[in-house]
Amino acid sequence: MPTESTLVPPEPSAEPEWLALVRAKVQNLRYGVVQLVVHDGRVTQIERTEKTRLGVEREDRPLR
Repeated sequence: MPTESTLVPPEPSAEPEWLALVRAKVQNLRYGVVQLVVHDGRVTQIERTEKTRLGVEREDRPLR
C-alpha cells in the first residue's frame, strides 16, 4: 500500500532555464510570436519574431 508521501508530488524545484528565457522574451513583446523548438521532449531552441505596427493615416487608406 502506498504511503502518504508517495501520493504527494515532490515540491517543484527552481524554474527551468528555458521557462525563464520564454518569460524574458514575452515580457516586452507587444506584437509578435515566441516559438519553442522541442527535440526529444526537451526545449532546444526559442525563437522570437517581433512585428512593428505602424499607424495608418486616414488619407493613406484606399477608397471603397
